[in-house]
This record gives sequence, C-alpha cells and structure tokens, in this order.
Amino acid sequence: MKAAARAEKKDEKKRRPCRSMLYMPGNNPGMMQHVPAFGADSVLLDLEDAVSDREKDAARHLVSRFVGEIDFGDTLVTVRVNGADTPWFQKDLEEVIPAAPAAVRVPKCHSPEDVKHADDLIGRIEREHGMLPGGVKIHAMLETAHGIEQAFEIARASERVEALTLGGQDLTADLGVQKTRDGVELFYARGRVVMAAKAAGLMAFDTVWTDIDDMEGLKAEAKLAVQMGFTGKAAIHPSQVEAIHEAYRPDPKELRRAFRIIGAAERAEREGKGVISVDGRMVDGPVVTRAFSLIGLGRLYGIEEEEDIR
Repeated sequence: MKAAARAEKKDEKKRRPCRSMLYMPGNNPGMMQHVPAFGADSVLLDLEDAVSDREKDAARHLVSRFVGEIDFGDTLVTVRVNGADTPWFQKDLEEVIPAAPAAVRVPKCHSPEDVKHADDLIGRIEREHGMLPGGVKIHAMLETAHGIEQAFEIARASERVEALTLGGQDLTADLGVQKTRDGVELFYARGRVVMAAKAAGLMAFDTVWTDIDDMEGLKAEAKLAVQMGFTGKAAIHPSQVEAIHEAYRPDPKELRRAFRIIGAAERAEREGKGVISVDGRMVDGPVVTRAFSLIGLGRLYGIEEEEDIR
C-alpha cells in the first residue's frame, strides 16, 4: 500500500471510537497476520514485556515489516516500544516509525521530559524519511506513582500525545500493593488518568485484566472503565475483546435521547434558534457533543438511526 493511501486510511480509522486495544507479542507473526479476525478496534504490537531480551532485534524487524506491508483492515495499529532507559528505545523508534504506525506507546513515562525526548526522536525520524510531521502519535503509559502525579503535565508535553494509558501491573508494584479483583488500589490512579486526559482533550485507556479465565471479573472492570470515562480498555487475549465491547454498548434509552438531541439541534440551526429543548430540558453545546459521540459509538453496533435500536 502506498504511503499516502496508508496515511489516508489511518486517518479514517482514527476517527472511529476505540473501545478495545489488544496486546499482541511482536515476535508472533502467526497472531499478527490474523489481527482483523480478532475484532478489536486497535491492536498493540508489543516490543517490550512480551519479548525477551535476546529476541528484541528480531521482533523489531518483524513488527516494522508487518506494519509497513500488511493491511490490518479497520484495526488501528499501535506499537509499544521499549522504555527510554533501555538500549532498545532509539533502535525501536528508528525502525518502527518509518513504517508509519498510527501511534507508539511509550512505557514508563515519569515526566513531561520523557514525552519530549520521544517527540524529538520521532520528529527527527519523520524528517529523515520525508514523512508527514506529527503523523505518528504518542500514547504515554503511566506506570509509576510519579507518572500518575504528573499526568496532566505529561498529557500537555507534546501535541503528538493523543492518549494516556494506565499501566496497572507496574503501578501496583511501584506502590508496593497487590492487585485485587475489585481494583480498589487503582481507583485514584484511574481517576487521575481520565481527568488529565479529558482535560487535555485526549483519549484514556484503562489497564488490562490479567485473568483470562475470569470473564465475570473482566466484565465488571470494563463496566467500571466505562463509568469512569475511559475511552477504551486494553486486552491481553482475543477472548476478552467481546466482553469489553459489550461494556461500551450504549444504553438504548440514552441512544434514543441522543438521536432526539441531534434532531432538535439540526432543526434549531435551520430555524436560526439559539435555544434547544429536548424532553422538557434545555440542551447546551456539551450535551450535543456527547450525543454525537454516542451516535458514533452506536454505529459500531450496527445502529445507524433511531429505528435500528432494539
């Protein structure tokens, strides 16, 4: 696929809601070639924790080739590189960026300086390869207490940052606590990540549910992620994708109201009215924006108009 066409298709996919992000080992070509079949909105090709030290170079080559040459369909592609404090960080960026993934996930972001460092390197690589400046975005992964406390500053460190993501496993280790089923130990961190991301106009991704045999636990945590305002949730196995998507399914009552709000807003615009009322309640700009968002989400479930709601 030509670079321009690939960039256009990437932009189209980025406009779609991103409920799920499926982790996939960067050293597993068998899984990578079947990405579209897993049904995730986005995939995270992992060069960090999923790959042993002795396989780092081979995995990097493999991922850059797959990203550059394979059509992943409607699935948005992100690559998690190794941390800036490792000998693989710059090598990962130098080989992966020319393949033009939608974004790179930078792990263990402790401060704005970590993001600025990644931004500088990515910008240089884009210039060297004649790429669109700022085309490859950054997903900043917050995995330490210091990173959580710097969440908003990290979110604003570069225009290239489009998402904050919570790394629950490393964070609990940094806090010296055990990850529990109800996740109470991560409640503050989740709130901080969502608030910082939304304040900066970014996406926010929740951490993974590690017990692939406990589907009920996943459903409960995914519902919590929705309630707290996360854009989406990470998954470590394809079997988790459906449960995450179900958690994000819009409530039929809310979706019907969203269609009514949009209809009322369109009528008001045609008639030159500045005040909108739906179901006896005044409606302002943020409510209309939320309605558009809900309708966009509904389209992922085959709901194009109010009559499609069951």
